[in-house]
Amino acid sequence: MLEDQPDKVPDTATLLDQLSEMLESARKLPMSASVSINRDEFGAILAEAIEGLPDELREARWLLKERDQVLERAQHEADRLLETARIRAERMVEKSEVVRQARRTSEEILEDADRSAAALKHEAEDYVDRKLAAFEVVLDRTMQQVQKGRERLQVHTTPSGTAEPDTHDDGAFFDQDE
Repeated sequence: MLEDQPDKVPDTATLLDQLSEMLESARKLPMSASVSINRDEFGAILAEAIEGLPDELREARWLLKERDQVLERAQHEADRLLETARIRAERMVEKSEVVRQARRTSEEILEDADRSAAALKHEAEDYVDRKLAAFEVVLDRTMQQVQKGRERLQVHTTPSGTAEPDTHDDGAFFDQDE
């Protein structure tokens, strides 16, 4: 399946879909709920899917780091604007009207800086949230596929109400399983 397209590496969800299809199309064993699957092929696809996961996790970490950098830049910009406002205010101290105007201007600059910083922070958080939500969807699908695969591979126990064979018998036929 994967050898047909050596240049294109499928994502984890695609690989897990292939595993699911392989399980669904597997030949059933006579008088059993078990199926026959090519172990090597299944293992190779599963290993490739596992290798794909760290890239997605790395992307999530990168998004968090990027968010922190955006917030840090916004804080630096706000600090720079505050320092600019302080310098302007100090220069206008000479006259009372100038001082009043400087106070108004500095308050406006501070409010504008706060609004700008809050808007930048909100935009950064929204961006990271969207990316993490998309990643969460991919992980959810992956977990569902893994769960379906595990459920299909699960060995069925004896029906309730029937006695299970005694596995503690010293001369038991299946003592190697203990």
